[in-house]
Amino acid sequence: MEPKSEPHSLDEINAELQGRTSKPSRIRRRSRDQDAVAWLHENWDQLPPKTAAEIWDDDTRDRLRLMLVPGVGPRTMTALLDAFGSASEILSAAAESLSRVAGVGPKLVSQIKAAKHLGRHDKRSDLDEIATWCFHHDTRLLVKGHAEYPTMLDDLPDAPPLLFCRGDVLPSDQLAVAIVGTRHPTPYGKQQAQRFAHALAKAGVTVISGLARGIDAAAHEGALDGGGRTIAVLGGGLAEMYPPENGGLAAAIAADGAVISEHPPALKPRSSLFPQRNRLVAGLAVATLVIEAPQRSGSLITARLCGEMSRDVLALPGNVTSRMSRGCHELIRDGAILVRHVDDVLESLGPLRAAVPDTDGESVRHPVELTLNEIERQVLAAIGTQAVIVDSVIADTGLAAHQVIATISVLEMRRLVTRVEGQGVRRL
Repeated sequence: MEPKSEPHSLDEINAELQGRTSKPSRIRRRSRDQDAVAWLHENWDQLPPKTAAEIWDDDTRDRLRLMLVPGVGPRTMTALLDAFGSASEILSAAAESLSRVAGVGPKLVSQIKAAKHLGRHDKRSDLDEIATWCFHHDTRLLVKGHAEYPTMLDDLPDAPPLLFCRGDVLPSDQLAVAIVGTRHPTPYGKQQAQRFAHALAKAGVTVISGLARGIDAAAHEGALDGGGRTIAVLGGGLAEMYPPENGGLAAAIAADGAVISEHPPALKPRSSLFPQRNRLVAGLAVATLVIEAPQRSGSLITARLCGEMSRDVLALPGNVTSRMSRGCHELIRDGAILVRHVDDVLESLGPLRAAVPDTDGESVRHPVELTLNEIERQVLAAIGTQAVIVDSVIADTGLAAHQVIATISVLEMRRLVTRVEGQGVRRL
């Protein structure tokens, strides 16, 4: 799937994807070089009268007020919420109480106190500008601690208190693998990124990446071609798509997956934000697969963050003389799992810490279950975490004894079940 060469608004792209054209509007489309907030100011009187108060509750608006305060990053916000319990309490807290929180100095205290009134009296406040953009671009706010917020991020000490999301994050997205790599891949690297993403998507695994040029874009495209789900994490705001030529790809991802950012829509991407983005890519996945990465690559940051969360780091070997594979080879040397095909990925992941619903609503405890045939699934479903005798499995499945016994041996080799004393068997 070739990305569009010229950036369009996501509304226009979605209209194209649905085979229809956008309705005429008096609102002038934002030009390539026009700032998103300037566009909102220019068209304010012609936009439907949506304000932050109309689409978000009090707590969400208060979190957003704090998020807009310079110096209140995810780690500081988490510390403040731990200390005061809610965004409203933070905004109402005395200066002396705020200053007791680590990282909150006098200047930040005064900015937090000023943020309490943001958007309360000004018709066109920052909050209303953000709300207007979100309303017109089908973007929702996911609040940490609420059901829609991705639970995989709970392991991050600085998980964003808010996420801007275009599309949907589903419970099945807990079973996800991140695919990352260089922005300048060889034809081999791009082909392998598409191959692995396609196979993982076909198996029911969500593919996570960062929408960058090269391996990221190839991974998203492979997942879409496989008919599966993929989530893109941006290093800037959703209104400042980067790289701009991936705007069409982002719209396709949002249509059956999600494009997310922890930043306000109008924030322009910059180099310092991409390592911050990488922690979300690693945090959303049970494992990270690195495909082609030179020695100084942001992908290696993602792999390191993945390892720090005690999640699996996987790497694809390449030509020993290729500069683009040096990072992968170093990861393998240092303990990353070498993978050759999708079964290597699924088998390496080990049991999940909790059962996860797949795209069909069935519970999955181990990713390798996604590769089982119908008889193997049937036998596995008849075996619980408490030991059962083989005769009971035969009776429950209605299969021939020799089929059940042979299938149990296969499941045992795949580390899904184990035999217990006597004629018993149980799930791992």
